Amino acid sequence: MPDQFSIQTFRITNGCKGNPGMGEVNQYLSICELDKGFLTWPGCPRLSLPGILLFAGFKDSSAFTMFGDLFEEDFSFISNNHCGKEKKSKSRESEPPAPRDFTNLCGIKNQGGTCYLNSLLQTLLFTPEFREALFSLGPEELGTLDDSRKPDAKVRIIPLQLQRLFAQLLLLDQQAASTTDLTESFGWNSHEEMRQHDVQELNRILFSALETSLVGTSGHDLINRLYHGIVVNQIVCKECKNVSERQEDFLDLTVAVKGMAGLEEALWNMYVEEEYFENDNLYRCGACNKLVEASKSAKLRKLPPFLTISLLRFNFDFEKCERYKETSCYTFPIQINLRPFCDQTEMDDSEYMYELFSVIIHKGGCYGGHYHVYIRDVDELGNWQLQEEEDGLIEEKALRGAENAKETGNPLAVLKGILSEEEAKQIPVDQLGQKLLEKKGVSWNKKYRKQYGALRKYLQNHPQIFQLSPDGNKVSLKETHKLLFKLDSHKQNLESPSQKNDVQWNCEKNPPRPRAASAGCHWFDLNDSKVQPIKEKDIEKQFQGKESAYMLFYRKAQLKRPPEARGNPRYQIPEHLLNEMNAANTELQKKRAECDSANNGIDLHLHLSSCYKFHNGALHPSLSWKESVVDLTIDRRKTLGDLRQTVFQMLSSWEGDMVLSTAKPLPAGLHLYQVLDGDELTLDGIGLAHGADLFVWNGKEVGGTKVLTGPEHEPVVLNVLRLAEHNEGGKGQHFSEAQHVFSSSTSLGQLHSALAPAGGIILKNGSGADREAKNWEVFHEEDMKETVRSVGLRDGCSVLILDSHDQSFVNVASGNLTAFTYDISWLQVKNFCGVEQEEKHVKITATIETVMADIKMKAIRELQLEEEMANESCLRPVSGNGKLLSPVPEDYTVKEAELKMGSLLGLCRGKAPTSTQLFLYFMVGSDQNYSPEMEIVVDETASVRECLSLMLEKCGLSGDNWHLRRLDWCYEAGEALSQENATLKELNVCRGDTLIITEGKLPEKGFLKIPIWWLKPSSHKKHEENAQDQMNGITWKMEVLQVSAAAALPEPAHPGLDLCYAGRIEIAGEASLEDLKMQALTLPCCQEQVVPLPSFLRAWTVDSKRPGKLLRDNKRRLSDYRLGARAEVCIEPLQEEENLGPHELLLRVQMGIPGERDYSDSRDLVWDISKECTTWALRQRVASHYCLPVDKIEIAKYFPERFEWLPISSWTQQISKRKRRKKQESLQSAPYHLKDGDIIGVKNLLLDDAKDFSTVRDDIGKEKQSQLALEKRKSRQERVQDPFFTEEKFPMKPRKPEVALSINVGVFR
Repeated sequence: MPDQFSIQTFRITNGCKGNPGMGEVNQYLSICELDKGFLTWPGCPRLSLPGILLFAGFKDSSAFTMFGDLFEEDFSFISNNHCGKEKKSKSRESEPPAPRDFTNLCGIKNQGGTCYLNSLLQTLLFTPEFREALFSLGPEELGTLDDSRKPDAKVRIIPLQLQRLFAQLLLLDQQAASTTDLTESFGWNSHEEMRQHDVQELNRILFSALETSLVGTSGHDLINRLYHGIVVNQIVCKECKNVSERQEDFLDLTVAVKGMAGLEEALWNMYVEEEYFENDNLYRCGACNKLVEASKSAKLRKLPPFLTISLLRFNFDFEKCERYKETSCYTFPIQINLRPFCDQTEMDDSEYMYELFSVIIHKGGCYGGHYHVYIRDVDELGNWQLQEEEDGLIEEKALRGAENAKETGNPLAVLKGILSEEEAKQIPVDQLGQKLLEKKGVSWNKKYRKQYGALRKYLQNHPQIFQLSPDGNKVSLKETHKLLFKLDSHKQNLESPSQKNDVQWNCEKNPPRPRAASAGCHWFDLNDSKVQPIKEKDIEKQFQGKESAYMLFYRKAQLKRPPEARGNPRYQIPEHLLNEMNAANTELQKKRAECDSANNGIDLHLHLSSCYKFHNGALHPSLSWKESVVDLTIDRRKTLGDLRQTVFQMLSSWEGDMVLSTAKPLPAGLHLYQVLDGDELTLDGIGLAHGADLFVWNGKEVGGTKVLTGPEHEPVVLNVLRLAEHNEGGKGQHFSEAQHVFSSSTSLGQLHSALAPAGGIILKNGSGADREAKNWEVFHEEDMKETVRSVGLRDGCSVLILDSHDQSFVNVASGNLTAFTYDISWLQVKNFCGVEQEEKHVKITATIETVMADIKMKAIRELQLEEEMANESCLRPVSGNGKLLSPVPEDYTVKEAELKMGSLLGLCRGKAPTSTQLFLYFMVGSDQNYSPEMEIVVDETASVRECLSLMLEKCGLSGDNWHLRRLDWCYEAGEALSQENATLKELNVCRGDTLIITEGKLPEKGFLKIPIWWLKPSSHKKHEENAQDQMNGITWKMEVLQVSAAAALPEPAHPGLDLCYAGRIEIAGEASLEDLKMQALTLPCCQEQVVPLPSFLRAWTVDSKRPGKLLRDNKRRLSDYRLGARAEVCIEPLQEEENLGPHELLLRVQMGIPGERDYSDSRDLVWDISKECTTWALRQRVASHYCLPVDKIEIAKYFPERFEWLPISSWTQQISKRKRRKKQESLQSAPYHLKDGDIIGVKNLLLDDAKDFSTVRDDIGKEKQSQLALEKRKSRQERVQDPFFTEEKFPMKPRKPEVALSINVGVFR
């Protein structure tokens, strides 16, 4: 995850109950809590932020206080900071960066999407030769960063920033460095830093930028010197042995992953295997001047010191038309010998040996992910430790802890051990308690006081061991016991020399340095800011999977590092950078010291008893809070004794005993809790946090009044309610309400005596503000001994007091109210009945239990309408866009109607449905432009047939050639209501649903209703005339299809075939394909066709107005084809009988007309693919069909939906014999997906050498597609701008366009 995010501005509208004064707030938003897309603040409901990704990285702590104390209770009379007891949040920039962890290596911060950059920079840093070559370039060659702002200065800023970043990574004591300055030198903005890019692309672009930046310096050849290699391509003539060579330079090698087991196989395939030119694919030799047999190969001629290998893990799936990541297993060695792949092999083996030192890993898919890197620490700059050693240290620490626990169980031995180490004769008793806490990690009060009493008393009870001063404030160990203790310790050391110093007082603070690993085994995982050691075998986990190796970096094994470089991060770093880093480290230490002091400083609020008085169950200031409270800042590591002494010094006029008690502001006032005791304890140890409140008093009374302390005596504010006169005009006027304060220890009997009259009763509301009848409970006589706390009464709880005459509301036996009034709110009612008068709306008071009929009557009276309107009108909710929704049954309550208070209702003409009736919308056909939406009320027990009859009667239609369908989510005719005798309730038809009346009867169960099309050949030269005839010939059936003739005319598959509509047939699913053909011949459009047998007909499914799947086998049942409810079939007449087998592919081939962009009429070609379905086999079959040589034709497949031709390449002619034996990819797979009915264009190279297969018709079709796409785009934009079509109805998540990576470099030539 990125370390920092950019600030985004959001407009937040307050919707929190109880804060009506808060309007819209524009602010840099501080995210307090982001939980599954919801934003929350304390005291407010969650605010939903759907579809918004929040990136929050705040640069100003004021963003955290944007709402001030809006949601906090007002205790300003006590303190100016009581809302939170935690330390105030500080700006991230105000705190120094964290120091390095135990690995002593520095990570790099992610700027949002720069993990790919971080991984490559760490690899370059841990390439010592690159790092030192960069450091060797001084200011006299590169310039200085101070001169970068000068207009005429030529400062090579990229290498300067890279030097500075490397120095920070090596020397600066921080957990992670920032690349902001470096990316700014690249010319990147914040958008570029948030984009993800490919690390292979960055590697080449960064090297190019460095080469350009270093032109004219001694480092001009830095990249070539370290990474440049040469590959030589050779072609050897078999006859004259002439060798033709061509050299290629490389900085990195790209190797295939797909189909390869590992790196060695990929290199063998590239640089060992040869390609042969033979048979029809010969090579023209320059020396022989003729076509000859030859072999082609490639070899590595020059090896660089550092070999970079990029793995091609991303490929393109032509079948799915999308990219994908290759996650198969791909191994690579730690050491590799490149001799077999080299052109020159006579040198020593050491010249060819390479060692892996960096693996950049990609986790994710081809459209996004995360990079991190495994690196071998060549110079041993980091601290590396195996997990087994860590486990051993943990186990050893646990054993020491167990021994310490045994020792600390005896306080006598512990105190003797502490005092025996003290050089001073006597130490204060308070200091002894502090040393116990520091050295053993436990305090006397927590560990021993309960069993042994106070520390001073324990020392006094052992006078034979401890010697106390006359005043009892200092203590020492008697000399005899000190000597015995030292002799005993020495004896244990002699008996167990291996365990000497095994138990140390401060062993955690000085962990043992990890043992040095063997050379070459220092591997670390550098994942942005995080650095952790790994084992060498962990690299094997990156061979495969979504998280796998992506780039490999090898170094020559003969490259040795000088001894002075090992473990020395300052090696070869220029003096000016050393000075800069030293100054930065000094500043960091200073800031950390200041931050440590600030973090450990806590603010305490001292409340002085002389400024308070006790009344109404709590403490209240007698003066203003400024005069009652004294603020004190103190280090949390100081003791309670230090605090007490500081308070004494501040309050010089204080007389008598001083007791410090923790206090807490409550709604009733200030309440006291625990008395602080144990002056030797630290403030952190006793739990004092930032912002804590302390009460300074004598421990007994305040202003002459005894004060009860502790949680059991907390004051509780109760809302006491009594029934009042009903007021219809406003909300919450049913009660007279008053607040009373009682102690938590007050009994219910005392509460009853104080509040209820004689004969009265008390009821508790268990749900707080919700005052529904079911939540009120009666306190019975047996409850009177319970306390306020034990019955669950807390601040803000309500109790209801009922007099004797009000008790008719209560069933005392059950303990609940049987009748009660609800909170009153209001609904808006707008008049839609009037035509001539202006539409008015009124507010009607109501509760959630108000019946809708009463609301209607009130609205009629308020609108001054006639009373007779009640029988002719209904109430209908109005949606946000002004649409009238289905009427609400009048016997429903507001709650049953699911109406929210404040909703808008429309008073409309028409009778409202009852609770057993359904209000439905319906239309004829799914096109709303031609058929308006109508409304109807039917019983939910009505059958589908009865409902259809009522709808037809209402819209003026007749006949039985209709059926009902639901409206699907695309606002089109969806599922048919096929069970005509089922009731609407049984089919889950709900109030407000929309049904569509569709023409045509539903077929009986087990029958299919299939539209039949006729596929007939036509001359491509008369295509336009035939198309017009086709239009005229099918106009008669447009009523059945309910579409226009222009829309019904299908686009021809190609100029040689026309598709015209014949009619519909109804046939059983168990019938055969032969039966379907026979029944299709009975249609009026087909009777004039002369067809001797069904085998002279070919049947296709219709897909996108074109022939789709070929239906084979006349005896097969239609149900076996799984045609579906909306399947269509087209019939093609044949000149001869046909019965295709399962392995025969039917293609339509057409020969190109020489000199023209057109083709002759297509011919049917049956191709047996039982043996193979390859390019070579298809070329042979097409060539034999036209009696042409195989090498004199070119073929291509036509894609009519795109008006494109895809040449079927003859690449198999040029592959080697060895590769030809491998199974070639089938043409039925990507990218050709060859199937029945596909069009194959053929070019005769003897007469026509044009390689372009497209026609003029294709150009026109593409132009029409472009215009249609442009119109759709405009329509989509208009629809998005229309407020009715919100983003919620049409969600679109476009993928961000890919942007090329670039680095801006100045000109230094």
